[in-house]
Amino acid sequence: MTTSTGEQAAPHTAVTPSSASSSSAPVRVTVVVGSNRTGRFGPVVAQWLVDRVNEHDDFEVDVVDVAEIDLPTTFAPTPEVTAQLAEVTPKLAAAEAFVVLTPEYNHSYPAALKNLIDWHFHEWRAKPVALVSYGGVSGGLRATEHLRQVFAELHATTVRDTVSFHNAHGSFDDTGRLKDPTGPDAAAKVMLDQLAWWGRALREAKERRPYG
Repeated sequence: MTTSTGEQAAPHTAVTPSSASSSSAPVRVTVVVGSNRTGRFGPVVAQWLVDRVNEHDDFEVDVVDVAEIDLPTTFAPTPEVTAQLAEVTPKLAAAEAFVVLTPEYNHSYPAALKNLIDWHFHEWRAKPVALVSYGGVSGGLRATEHLRQVFAELHATTVRDTVSFHNAHGSFDDTGRLKDPTGPDAAAKVMLDQLAWWGRALREAKERRPYG
């Protein structure tokens, strides 16, 4: 039914093919494994995490593992550092979102993770970051709260919900599978849904107006 109001109707705004494809395209997410400690438990949790991200229809996944990156804390641009950055920086730059996996060391996150973060700046800007942690009684939550402050300084947006593994070693069996996946899987779904929303929202916002 058409109703006449005596006023000219506002023109319909068509969705262009480029904007339609942009809004529906998967979000490019990089999972950052944040521990390089000898005997680390991180790879067990990381495999569970990458599986959850791969199962989510909204993402294309890449992985950066700080244990595979040898960046000094001096920030000296040596040829060796240039080669290391040539491997890792493009993965961070291409990402539209991140999931950072961190243990808790002495009430905070590992030095190797901070070093990777500090070697970069623009790669984090105006992108969403989800946080997954593991540890003892605290489940690594103190590490994630410190990371929120760091990423805020880098103009990144951390999503509200996290996944944390309290007494992580006891949560997985000898094959690396969760003994009871119900809670962690549900928490991961909520967190990744938020990350997908933020990833697409910030992508579309930056297409309309560059950040900064």
